[in-house]
Amino acid sequence: MRIISSLPNHDLNLVTDAARRVEADGYDGVTVAENAHNPFLPLAVAAVGTERITLATGVAIAFPRSPMVTAGMAWDLQAASKGRFVLGIGSQVKPHIERRFSTPWSAPAPRMREYIESIRAIWQTWQTGDRLAYDGEHYQFSLMTPNFSPGPIDHDVPAIKISAVGPHTLRLAGEACDGVALHGFCTRDYITNQILPRIEEGMARTGRIREHFEISGGGFIATGVDDEQVAEATEWVRTRVGFYGSTKAYWPVFAEHGLEELGERLLYLSRNDGWDDMAAEVSDDVVRLFAAVGRHDELVDAVTQRFGGLSDSISASTPGPGSKLPPDLIQELQIIPTPFAGFDTAHQPS
Repeated sequence: MRIISSLPNHDLNLVTDAARRVEADGYDGVTVAENAHNPFLPLAVAAVGTERITLATGVAIAFPRSPMVTAGMAWDLQAASKGRFVLGIGSQVKPHIERRFSTPWSAPAPRMREYIESIRAIWQTWQTGDRLAYDGEHYQFSLMTPNFSPGPIDHDVPAIKISAVGPHTLRLAGEACDGVALHGFCTRDYITNQILPRIEEGMARTGRIREHFEISGGGFIATGVDDEQVAEATEWVRTRVGFYGSTKAYWPVFAEHGLEELGERLLYLSRNDGWDDMAAEVSDDVVRLFAAVGRHDELVDAVTQRFGGLSDSISASTPGPGSKLPPDLIQELQIIPTPFAGFDTAHQPS
């Protein structure tokens, strides 16, 4: 299993030291989310300051950026990192696309398919010199003069992963991507019964191989060196479950466990200024559906039971004093077997 950490994205001056510590501790990679800050810039700093860890956007918001812009940033990061960059992208929800980014909204799965296809067409042109010719409903690219082509790099093209929640994007991930980033608001049963069948359906359409497809996330970790730290981390998970569970789009996860009434209560609180009361509605049993919970000395068993055989990589970056894992524990977690054997972007079906 790959164990992933994160990087600070609020201050680029902190990135180099943080990335080198992550690498020295033995983590497999880092991700940077797009929230209040750009996710690509910290990875550019880390690319030239590290040698081994993978560097991924987790995730960058796709639709406000032209695929040409995203393709260019990913290309430069792949070259700077000597082949260690992973492009993680997501669609965001309609209000943010329209009102925060002032970008037109359309059905995300078909548009994301074209976004991925056009990026790969652009990379193909840069790597081989072939004529650029992509003609879709949402994106059209037909001009690439030598002056504006960065030219080939000495590495395979970056892997592409998308964040996916609904059935259409999950099938798209399996059909067109090198991996999928699952939301933390998932349970083991939901991944097994609802997520994996849709990913596998998509993979079957294009002949993708599971060994070269990475499933990331799909839950939380609540850990620490002692019970007090575990309790603190557990409360953070409880708060996140309450927050996400108040949104109807996530209720299929509750439905998998007969928890629809909990979703209704959380929704009521969200509509009546009851945000501070949500966590109290989430029992310890529900928390453990969504998280691997245990002290550092219990974590290998907890992660194996919660994620084993389903997720290929998990994030150990959660708030709290016990979130930083000691190197020997990282090594023990990495021994947990997973189907993923590494990206193979040179031979994946297009």
